[in-house]
Amino acid sequence: MVYRPLRYEQIMKAAEGFDIRARRMFNGMGVYTGEKMFAFLVDSDIGLKFGPDDYDEAMLLPGAEVFRADPTSDPMVGYVRMPKKVLDNHEVFVQWVHRSATYAQSKCIN
Repeated sequence: MVYRPLRYEQIMKAAEGFDIRARRMFNGMGVYTGEKMFAFLVDSDIGLKFGPDDYDEAMLLPGAEVFRADPTSDPMVGYVRMPKKVLDNHEVFVQWVHRSATYAQSKCIN
């Protein structure tokens, strides 16, 4: 059986225009632009990776928090668990996805 997080289609659509692919990792799915991972999906949660300025801004969003692949794991450095209010607003979500994917493309990050 193929694993598909609940918001898989949403992030793939939001990242249109980027060279993207997804692959199963641990208990979720990593989303890549080229060889750089910029998002991690687990069930209905999406964590996006940001540079320092965007990370600080994203963490100010009501409901945002550090992203963990599961409740018992360490935080994924630079990843923000995007709040439901952002996930449910297509235009705002697309903006955050583009910021994350653009950062990934510009840096040598894992």
